[in-house]
Formats: sequence, C-alpha cells, structure tokens
Amino acid sequence: MKSSEIISIKHLSLQYRPRSWPFAVERRAEIDAHFERVREDRPKIWNGQVLMMHHHRLDRDTLEGAFLQTDFASFIAWRDWGFPQAGLINCFSMGALRTSDGAWLMGEMGAHTSAAGKIYFPAGTPDPDDIVNGVVDLAGNMIREVAEETGLGPGDFTEAAAWHCVADDVRMALIKVLQARERADVLRRRILEHLESEATPELADIHIVRSRRDYDSMMPGFVTTFLDHAAFSAHTRS
Repeated sequence: MKSSEIISIKHLSLQYRPRSWPFAVERRAEIDAHFERVREDRPKIWNGQVLMMHHHRLDRDTLEGAFLQTDFASFIAWRDWGFPQAGLINCFSMGALRTSDGAWLMGEMGAHTSAAGKIYFPAGTPDPDDIVNGVVDLAGNMIREVAEETGLGPGDFTEAAAWHCVADDVRMALIKVLQARERADVLRRRILEHLESEATPELADIHIVRSRRDYDSMMPGFVTTFLDHAAFSAHTRS
C-alpha cells in the first residue's frame, strides 16, 4: 500500500503473538548507546515496552494482524536509523477530533517527548496495557490516548463506525473520526486548561485546522493525507 492510499476498515482482528526481533537482539549494544544519547536531550523518556506489528492481512473490510513486544529503545533506534530491517510495521491508532464547526484539533508534542514539535492527532505507540485476553485493543488505546493527552472522554464525542487506514512499508496509521460536540475555540480552551493542570503534559499546544492553509511542516505526511481525503477533497475544498 502506498502512503497516498487510504483504505476504509470496519473491523480489527489484532492478536498478540510474541516472537524475537533479530534487529533488537543483534544490534543491542548500538541500540542502548543510541538511547542514552537520546536521553541526554530528553531525560524524561523511559525505556518501556511497546508493541509492533509483524504480520498483517486485509480481508475485505477487516484488518488482521499480529504484534510482538519490544523495548522503546529498539523502536526509537529503528525509527531514527531509517527502518533498517524490513518486515515490521509501526501500527497505531489515532483519534481525529473534529469539532462541531467543522475544524480539526491536533496536539503539538512537548519538547520532552520522543516526537518533540510534531503536530498530529492524539496517539501513542501500543504497549502491553493494550493486550486484552490476547487481543491488541487499538480502539481502547485510542480512547486512552485521547484522554491522557486532552482530558476528553467518550462523553465529549461520537466515534465514527469505520477506520481510515493510511499506510506505507513501515507505518500504518488507523485513524478514526471523533465528532466532538463543541466548537473549535471552546474545545481548544478546554484542552489547554487540562494541559495547564498537569505537572508534565504531553502536549505543548493545540492547533486548529480549518483548511489546507493551516497545514504545518511539522505535521506528518500521513496526517495531511488523511485530511486531504476526509476533509479537504475536491468536493469539500476550502
């Protein structure tokens, strides 16, 4: 699948099937040294466990997949070194907050995070807490990340039925529209108040996107690809 392609997915069938990741084993010393250098700039980053997809198949409107567990240091090295070993995919969910007046809200990641300065919808790399009876619950992960980053919960929005899948060889973003009940300015103010109440908020700011004119160079390509498709296509262009 090319990064410019978007597929609609209604069902997720994602399993936890642990196995060894040769990259994390064979380059252990290099990985650990790299992570120490990363922590010199961002000392609050910790080397927790994360989940990565090692198999997937699209069956009509269902995405089937299997995940392994590795440490965050290995994930960061794999990302920073240009994804040197084929076969694994960073598969994650995102909650695309759409306001009642038709805008989209995105968070700017804080300087202490591994994605400092990047601007995108609430999201986080899946971790072992997302494993429920052997199933990797990316829908639950999405709700948790939205709550942690913005303070918003299910009572603040309505979930769309389907996922928008934007993927390339190393990344798969599963994006679901969350239709909020408040206007962009009101919702942004609420989220900023939530951030001010936290000792170490993940986000540094909230950006309102009403048209392509609001795109920023710090927005990942898969985010603007999604918006081009879901919000600013030819028949909705503004």
